[in-house]
Amino acid sequence: MGQKVNPVAFRTGVMTGWKSRWYASKQDFAELLVEDQKIRRYIKHHPQKSQYRNAGIDRIDIERTRDEVKVILHVARPGLIIGKKGQEVELLQEDLQNLIGRRVNLKIEEIHRPEIRAQLVAEDIAQQLGRRASFRRTMKRSMELTMDAGAKGIKIQLAGRLGGAEMARREKQIMGSIPLSTLRAKIDYGFAEAKTAQGHIGVQVWINQGMYEGDSFDGPDAEASQTSKKPKRTYKR
Repeated sequence: MGQKVNPVAFRTGVMTGWKSRWYASKQDFAELLVEDQKIRRYIKHHPQKSQYRNAGIDRIDIERTRDEVKVILHVARPGLIIGKKGQEVELLQEDLQNLIGRRVNLKIEEIHRPEIRAQLVAEDIAQQLGRRASFRRTMKRSMELTMDAGAKGIKIQLAGRLGGAEMARREKQIMGSIPLSTLRAKIDYGFAEAKTAQGHIGVQVWINQGMYEGDSFDGPDAEASQTSKKPKRTYKR
């Protein structure tokens, strides 16, 4: 089978939750979906604050109530967004409120192990390729750092004019175990683009963070509570 499925979409609603958690009527759904995209693009590519790109923003979750929009940033280096005495957070919150015209509640959560987050690893590789680093050395170093941080496996794939070659090609490296079809596996996926002089290079990263433990305890209980294969006979009196 040659078909490939995005690991995040494959597990969303089964083992993982949605990045946008809200409900809307059919008339308002499209408008709010575009609004979510505006918020994410504004934070990741802020027109004035370039330090946001170096803060290591892995994921932006959005929750909505009738009164406000709650934006949760999962960040590796929260100090770059918080600023001195939390001034930067207040400015960003005001900017988002002016952008969408609703009240915004901004919350920042720190990521303790950024080396096993696929999006952050992909962005780090893209930055190094943009600084003309050797792509094979960059891939190998990133894989070793991720495995040392406790990941079960990692796969990195680069596509484009690698090393300034005339023809675009694709190269990948795998270390450890990457069971992409196993739903219980915590497979994190990240994508970034490296802007080089020869053109853009696509960076895809899959990281196996282990297994979800929820199903491992259901086996003995399910086996013990199985019904008998033959239905019980009932006698009429």
